[in-house]
Amino acid sequence: MLSIGGGAGSYYLASKEDARQVAIYLWNNFLGGQSSSRPLGPAVLDGIDFDIEGGTNQHWDDLASYLSGYSKKGKKVYLTAAPQCPFPDALVGGALKTGLFDYVWVQFYNNPPRQYTSGNVGNLEDAWKTWTSDIPATKIFLGLPAAPDAAGSGFIPVDDLKSTVLPAIKGSA
Repeated sequence: MLSIGGGAGSYYLASKEDARQVAIYLWNNFLGGQSSSRPLGPAVLDGIDFDIEGGTNQHWDDLASYLSGYSKKGKKVYLTAAPQCPFPDALVGGALKTGLFDYVWVQFYNNPPRQYTSGNVGNLEDAWKTWTSDIPATKIFLGLPAAPDAAGSGFIPVDDLKSTVLPAIKGSA
């Protein structure tokens, strides 16, 4: 899996044709295509992760569509995403609505109105229900920081996760 985007830098797709060219590049250089300049040599990755945290919301749906089209060449191209918790995600929300994404790790951190706070799972649970009912992905995951210092806010202690958060969301997806 190759993740594109991230929280640093400036990036965007200028047009549908730009999305098509990026898909061709990704296919030939990282997925199942052929190129004399493959950065990882003969390694073949199985998909692309959309971690779109900057730029615009334009043409990510086109990129997903073009990449998904390569699945017809014999090997599944997995599409995943790591959207911000506010729904719909301002940048990749339109792409997620296409139904082309296999796995979505919603970032339930660094968004205090929608994350768990000690003793209050309601905000997180409401946001979880919105995501799981409105996004047609194969699987939706609860994206959380693994340690208190791994994010600005949103870390959930293991005991709270096991006793409060997971029981609250279990069965709602």
